[in-house]
Amino acid sequence: MNPAAYRGRFAPSPTGPMHFGSLVAAVASYADARHQHGEWLVRIEDVDETRRQADAERSILQTLQAFGMQWDGPTVRQRERGALYDRVLAVLVERRLAYRCSCSRRLIASTAMLGSEGAIYPGTCRDHPPAPDTVAAWRMIVGRDTLVVDDRIVGEVVQDLAAEIGDFIIRRSDGFTAYQLAVVVDDQLQGITHVVRGADLLWSTPRQLWLQRQLGYATPSYAHIPLVYAADGHKLSKSDGAHPVRLHDPVRSLREAWHHLGQPEAPNGLDNPADFWAWAIPHWRLDQVPLDRNSTHERPDTL
Repeated sequence: MNPAAYRGRFAPSPTGPMHFGSLVAAVASYADARHQHGEWLVRIEDVDETRRQADAERSILQTLQAFGMQWDGPTVRQRERGALYDRVLAVLVERRLAYRCSCSRRLIASTAMLGSEGAIYPGTCRDHPPAPDTVAAWRMIVGRDTLVVDDRIVGEVVQDLAAEIGDFIIRRSDGFTAYQLAVVVDDQLQGITHVVRGADLLWSTPRQLWLQRQLGYATPSYAHIPLVYAADGHKLSKSDGAHPVRLHDPVRSLREAWHHLGQPEAPNGLDNPADFWAWAIPHWRLDQVPLDRNSTHERPDTL
């Protein structure tokens, strides 16, 4: 594909069929890309193959099509990109920016200080490397820099990685590349300029910014949308089968997602997804998207 002024992406994990929360994320990223006459890519984030469910990818792609969202270019799958991640990890190791770590979760929990983002890794294996034959993960060394992300919805996100996170995992001890490294490599190689995604990933962004800087990568523009919560207060999740998207009435579901995103009420008479998008794309207003109600402090596991 030719370089674009705007290149966005939707990157679901194939751990189950799409639910309403996934639909909201897809609607936001698609509307933002098309509103700015940009490209919209789909990437299947299945770097952790142990969580992938049979037929989930097919179901997700069929759902996007049924809801009128057409993507540009081929679908990228992380499980097919392991060699790319290996090469980037080798670069970080060669530059002495990463080191092996054999600390267990239990050991870290018992020895580390607790920060707002969980246990702050104290650098145990950086100071005392494990034996060469020990099963180990790889950690990224962080500096004392205060990182600032200017989110298009949330505003400034400020984090001192050393004080609040510590050196973080980029390759797990089971051999799978960690999310933080995989997503940074993928966004760079796909030329992603804008990321619109759920607020559960907001506090991962400074780690991704740190990796981008160390690797000399471009930093996309970020916008983190409010999550969708179930009645018990937990965010909706594909892995527990919560609130699957129903395909029999796509316009109704699109309207509900649009409303969750704080957008102007769609008129009557939009009878199919094509009609909905013909009206919605020019009326998209990112500045009307509300903040997440739970202070956006949920995060992927960092240990």
